[in-house]
Amino acid sequence: MAAVTAMLQELRDLVPLTIEGAAEKFAAQDWTPGGKPRDGVETSWRKDGIRGWTQKFRSGAVRASFAVWIRDVDESGYFDDLDAVYEQGEQELAAFLPEIENSLLAGHLAQTDLTDEDKDEFIAARKWILDGRTLTVGVVQQDTDLPVMVVAVLEEPAPASA
Repeated sequence: MAAVTAMLQELRDLVPLTIEGAAEKFAAQDWTPGGKPRDGVETSWRKDGIRGWTQKFRSGAVRASFAVWIRDVDESGYFDDLDAVYEQGEQELAAFLPEIENSLLAGHLAQTDLTDEDKDEFIAARKWILDGRTLTVGVVQQDTDLPVMVVAVLEEPAPASA
């Protein structure tokens, strides 16, 4: 998971955060392209069992996300015990948080409260402000038939209107 904290440090130095700039940083850190270019820019990456991807929204906001742990459905197509999977995700989150909190990013992080939207999206999470961007690390299941994941999400808000 050190690959994630190293990438977050690289992306922190990228002002403004762009998918083009992020692609250069991923490539420079030896992440393997995932073959999902958008508008000619690679947006999906893999390294050390971790998945990373970037998104640019219509609003202009840019997000870099990392899946540091994934627990997929069992052979039946369902989770055998959803509560146990959530608990396992929370344990993986607890193991990952010190990597963020003890990294070179630590001196730049200001913890902030989760919003109602965050509480709806994440099973458990911690959120910080990092140089005007938000960094949220948490357990998420985006739909009942998708895996449960521990993710780190760095988002730069849309630029203010002129």
